[in-house]
Amino acid sequence: MALAEAGARGRLLRWPRVLLFGDSITEYSFQENGWGAYLAEKLVRKCDVVNRGISGYNTRWAKLILPRLITESTSADSIAAVTIFFGANDSALKELNPKQHVPLEEYAANLKSMVQYLKSVDITADRIILITPPPLQESAWEKACLAKGDKLNRCNATTGQYAQACVQVARECGTDVLDLWTLMQKNQDYSSYLSDGLHLSTKGNSFLAAQLWSRLENKLSALPSLLPYWRDVDHTNPEASLL
Repeated sequence: MALAEAGARGRLLRWPRVLLFGDSITEYSFQENGWGAYLAEKLVRKCDVVNRGISGYNTRWAKLILPRLITESTSADSIAAVTIFFGANDSALKELNPKQHVPLEEYAANLKSMVQYLKSVDITADRIILITPPPLQESAWEKACLAKGDKLNRCNATTGQYAQACVQVARECGTDVLDLWTLMQKNQDYSSYLSDGLHLSTKGNSFLAAQLWSRLENKLSALPSLLPYWRDVDHTNPEASLL
């Protein structure tokens, strides 16, 4: 059978998508032992896990980009879940990092705006997960800042305020939320979750992956595997199984 004929006979295969939208902690999530890579492995043949992490970005910029990532014509039936994971840059101290800093009230409004946009293109609240920024380990991040000729430009207490705002937005909008800031600090030595005081270590990636999967598993585990298991293909008439 010619490939063109096979294509005409068979339905176009479309994998549902899990969209990971965030800053550098999302962008780096497909690195070795990353939390995004973990999800992709868990969902192989069920969903495409799409990394749309953009290093250094805040919610002020993110809300402008989101409608360019998901439109009404591509959304409802193809998006299985969306994570929105911002705050580590928004919570930078204004006087030391004015470019990335976003005031707390605006941060909350931006998150709400993104959730409302997703709902407007028929992505229901149960498919949206907000993730708070992780805690900041100040001494380690100060070393990273000093190595670049900068001063310590974030503090954990301020990051915590942004995490609380994220939790509140999720409550108001009816979405799920992963409060990474609080959960990681239940372990007194939370520095082990961080590679440089801000970004995730291997242990931190593993922690986030497990927490996120516990929220996604019920939503996504029932999705069928696309294409039959190889032993179930009729080798005498593969067209019957595959088209």
